[in-house]
Amino acid sequence: MTPGQVHTGGRAVVEALLAAGVDHAFCVPGESFLGVLDALYDEPRIRVIATRHEGGAAFMAEAFGKLTRRPAVCMGTRMVGAGNLAIGIHTAHQDSTPLIALLGQVSTRARHREAFQEAELAQVLGPITKWAVEPPAADRLGELTLRAGRIAVSGRPGPVAIALREDLLSAEVAAERYGRIDVARPAPDPGQVLAALSLLRAAERPVLLVGGGVLAGGAEAVAACVRLAETEHLPVVTAWRRPDAFPNDHPLYAGMSGLSAPPSVARLLHASDVVLAIGTRLNEYTTFEYSVPAPGARLIHVDVCAELLGGLTTPALGCLADAGQFAAALAAAAGAEPCSPARRSERQAYAAAAHPAWERETVPSRGKARPEYLDQQVIVAALREAVRQGAIMATDAGNFSGWPARYVRWNEPGTFVGPTSGAMGYAIPAAIGAKLARPDRPVIATVGDGGFLMTGAEIETAVREQVPVTALVYDNQQYGTIRTHQQAVHPGRPIATALGPIDAAAFARSLGAIGLTPRDEGEIPQALREALQADRPAVLHLRVDPEQLSVGSDAPRPLAIEPAPGLS
Repeated sequence: MTPGQVHTGGRAVVEALLAAGVDHAFCVPGESFLGVLDALYDEPRIRVIATRHEGGAAFMAEAFGKLTRRPAVCMGTRMVGAGNLAIGIHTAHQDSTPLIALLGQVSTRARHREAFQEAELAQVLGPITKWAVEPPAADRLGELTLRAGRIAVSGRPGPVAIALREDLLSAEVAAERYGRIDVARPAPDPGQVLAALSLLRAAERPVLLVGGGVLAGGAEAVAACVRLAETEHLPVVTAWRRPDAFPNDHPLYAGMSGLSAPPSVARLLHASDVVLAIGTRLNEYTTFEYSVPAPGARLIHVDVCAELLGGLTTPALGCLADAGQFAAALAAAAGAEPCSPARRSERQAYAAAAHPAWERETVPSRGKARPEYLDQQVIVAALREAVRQGAIMATDAGNFSGWPARYVRWNEPGTFVGPTSGAMGYAIPAAIGAKLARPDRPVIATVGDGGFLMTGAEIETAVREQVPVTALVYDNQQYGTIRTHQQAVHPGRPIATALGPIDAAAFARSLGAIGLTPRDEGEIPQALREALQADRPAVLHLRVDPEQLSVGSDAPRPLAIEPAPGLS
């Protein structure tokens, strides 16, 4: 830009967003950030999508960032918008997803007067973001937005929030353009790589546990973990809701940890004497409520965030490093110094047993559904085939998600999108964000009837924006997860979990989408194929048994349904 040129504060914000790699923004528009919206009107490099609820906007931005590893923007106005955005911001925080939240704030003249919808927005969102800031002057807008964008992608990625005073966005400031943000990832220390190899070689029952940090490195990082596992003969477990961090059909894959994991996964982790955890923060469910590593076991923990090293314990070795780079370096070191033939034979026998044990427990059969309902295991057989052929699956929270978690196979990174925060209402807006990030792939949302009516109106957003996603709505007329817990803790005393009947297919049609209701199990594969091949959003209404509550109690019976047909 030429010296002396000026533009608005709103344009300064947009220039900083471009430097952060932003090309999508989701919002419920508000008068407090009209200055940003007006600047975006003249910016073809950023697609702006209006949503039906700020929660949907935040979930779309989170899923987009999860798959691209670049921040998307979500926007809302003042406290009412910030409150609604918070659920998606918290999801990004727990999922280590880069995200930029822009919040309209009251004008400088009205600040600290309890003005209309006023709140201390940076303080409100500070605990669930990496950084929250309210620029105090128009000439700081670009600078602080740029810093926020850099923080969002540095170290452990996560959300940032910027409260934008209404009057500052229309003020004139010196025009400035910024260079693209580029953040280096920490390289592994060679001494720590050799120390990790020494610990692994001394172990009797080591296991490799990989998480979102590996996914952040994409296919290259996953390939490095495969080389490491093969070189050292390590059984591999993926962190909870990170099943695509290692190819599930690989003979060393031993399953996903956490909720809905088959018993073999917990047995393997609890029996391990050395856990090599790469790119995972070792959260509650991944560690089976902090019981992994087991007492006496040693932990090698690799992460880009020093604060996370060790989780709740002191690691035998804590390595501040990029997940993919560390896995590649360790695989190379192991290959350069092979273990003895006798040791290799022992390791091969140990590692080779894990995959068949998991495989035996994760083949869809037939569950306990009564004849008048669709069986969850029959539905998951169709899902399994769709994902095998390249579909991305976005899942909501709820007991229904246990069946895909246990039975679907993910063999490619970036094909599973699910919130470790357990936020309901995530799947449909997340599917929209995922489809925008990966327009070349079919995208399936799986959601219960409870979550569907929280954010199902975003189907209209998908129709309007021509984003063809497919939603499978599991309707059992209840909040099934809570019903399960009630039955376990207070048997025979259900309360506040029953829901009324809905017609999800008719609701979808009213919004301009395709709405289908398979009546028997044989119709499911064809209905799913029809939906995935359509050029517009589609909803499948699946009436499932209210008594088929959880995958853990769903004893198998022989499955006599044909596999789902191909997508092509």
